[in-house]
Amino acid sequence: MAQARRDGGNGDPSDPVHAAVAAAGDLVCAWDLDGDGVRWHGAVTAVFGQHADSPPATGEDLIARIHPEDVGRRQQSMDAHLSNGALHDCEYRLDTGDGIYHWVHERGAAQQGQAGTTLLATLRLVDDRKAMEARLEYFANYDDLTGHFNKHRLRQALDQALAEAGRFGTTGAFAVVGIDQLAMINTAYGPETGDAVLVRVGERLDASLRAADVIGRIGGDRLGVVLMRCDENEAMRVAERAVADIRRTPIDTPSGPLRVTVSAGVVVFPTQSHSSYDLMAKADSALHQAKNMGRNCAGFYQLTEEQRRAYQISLDTGAEVQEALKEGRITFAYQPVVRARSHDVQFYECLLRLQRRDGEILTAGRFVPVIEQLGLMRSLDRRVLDLAVDQLRAQPDIMLAINISALTAGDRSWLRALISKLKGRPDVARRLIVEITETTALKDLDETAFFAETVRELGCKLALDDFGAGFTTFRHLKSLTVDVVKIDGSFVRNIAVEPQNKLFVRNLVGLARSLELAVVGECTENAEEARILADEGVDLLQGFYFGRPSVERPWAVPADGSATMTPALGAHSGDPQPG
Repeated sequence: MAQARRDGGNGDPSDPVHAAVAAAGDLVCAWDLDGDGVRWHGAVTAVFGQHADSPPATGEDLIARIHPEDVGRRQQSMDAHLSNGALHDCEYRLDTGDGIYHWVHERGAAQQGQAGTTLLATLRLVDDRKAMEARLEYFANYDDLTGHFNKHRLRQALDQALAEAGRFGTTGAFAVVGIDQLAMINTAYGPETGDAVLVRVGERLDASLRAADVIGRIGGDRLGVVLMRCDENEAMRVAERAVADIRRTPIDTPSGPLRVTVSAGVVVFPTQSHSSYDLMAKADSALHQAKNMGRNCAGFYQLTEEQRRAYQISLDTGAEVQEALKEGRITFAYQPVVRARSHDVQFYECLLRLQRRDGEILTAGRFVPVIEQLGLMRSLDRRVLDLAVDQLRAQPDIMLAINISALTAGDRSWLRALISKLKGRPDVARRLIVEITETTALKDLDETAFFAETVRELGCKLALDDFGAGFTTFRHLKSLTVDVVKIDGSFVRNIAVEPQNKLFVRNLVGLARSLELAVVGECTENAEEARILADEGVDLLQGFYFGRPSVERPWAVPADGSATMTPALGAHSGDPQPG
């Protein structure tokens, strides 16, 4: 069996390539896949340290040193490389000889030669990077001071609780606990004492909760608690018990024992809200009510008469939409998107409409915000997909764009429905444009990347709406695999008299050209705006100047023969103007 070379490996130290590899801190592994012998080149000491004189001599020895949980992942990477040429690139934990596992990054490729197949791979220690990644992941989910969930992670837990409540027909509650007069404690005793109070209150609160409940820090002097499977009465008992537990005994601080009180605000879901954002806001409102009652107590969220009426209207709207879904009264209004120079129709955007039983047509703005708040957007977005695909199958010459909500952009079930409808139908997929907003895309780049990859692999195009409405788009645009960007209407309006708007459009077009993206200018309302946008290089235009949304299918009775579309570009527009 072949033996590994010691010290600096098998290479000649005077060889420039060997020297460069060693200087980079990399180690090259030459693994004879037929004979199993391993040869090492480069910085053996950098990886194996004081055990550099005894690195693994065979592939079997190397595998024996890999952490058992990582062996399968590395083998899968190698199998994929050897079977179909996929890049062999993986990270795993390796015992470098001291009994301690260290993270290494390995990447390489197999080479065929007269002597057989050899895997040439570089190995580099990445302990520092892994530690940094773990720390970043921790801070992305946990509060550095208290160790509890941070606000972002707490909201995710609340979203999960809402989903469970909807699935199983249960109720739960969300409570915000605020430390009374924490600002005065900070002023009187210093921030170190204030931090100690916050930590100890979090510990006592955690101890008073049930095992299934979730605690997190919202910010400042406030902690949030997700109470699973409880009604209003039980939620208030839990909150009141927590208030009493914290009040009962002094809290130890660097400044000595301090008596501290807290106030709490409680809201119940899903009866009082279906949205995590709304629940947090309502619980905060209940907390303020408790503080106004003298602090050191728990308060339950109560609607004002005006809020009650608004909530009833929302529930009525939700019920109307659900009835309309059952009866097929959710439909589209179609608005043309045209080529900037010729003004020929490129495709139509599908804008949601609700047809009431009396024939009145409601625009999306009158019911979609309510549906989002009630947590019913999944059903509506599924209807959007069904309607669009049906039209594309019936009309082989049209291209359509649809909008989906932020919730659906992260919904794997909607993606499965898309795959089911379009798999094996490239003639339909290439004429469908799926659009998400900029803020949705930036909320979770990893989830957006998965969504984009799935949509585009089917042959559809992906459009990014409201471009410019956010603040970090330019920095992230390269990482978002979209086909089309659509300029937010605020930059198109008054472009003739606002130099900053024209400059933004010019810069965006230049960036889009470098990334081979199509650009759409929405809210184009007159000939001058259309001319300026075309002169700046915008590809497609949409707005009232070219046509208002219409529930009639424009391609069915074309006015001038221009309704035939060629699927060359993809873009989108929302419903920015009253339609």
